Amino acid sequence: MRGNKAKNTIPELLLRSALWENGLRGYRLHWRKAPGKPDICYPSRRLAIFVHGCFWHRCPHCQPAFPKSNQPFWEEKFRRNQQRDERYKMMYREAGWHQLVIWECQLRDNLDGCITLIRELHRGVPPSWQVAA
Repeated sequence: MRGNKAKNTIPELLLRSALWENGLRGYRLHWRKAPGKPDICYPSRRLAIFVHGCFWHRCPHCQPAFPKSNQPFWEEKFRRNQQRDERYKMMYREAGWHQLVIWECQLRDNLDGCITLIRELHRGVPPSWQVAA
């Protein structure tokens, strides 16, 4: 697992490139002052964006296959990842921030929808829909 990157992953770079092209600039990368150091953060808008890998965070949309070997290790690993994600969600909610989770498969299947949702949150308009994977 040492070879798995935590920062500047391909999905993260794809989203950042699309944000830049759509004029949604001024974000901070892995901002340490926000809980969990979100992948992309707009501090002035109180918007934190996490780009989750489908495998590591157990995507509810594409439901990736579970590893066949060393299952107790993987079950514990995924459980801890999901607990951490829930803890961050509560911290942002209590702080009055918007926390957005963009899944790797959503970027692949509906990048324009992800950008539209981020644009709405960036403007401060509460979105009336969620990005469909």
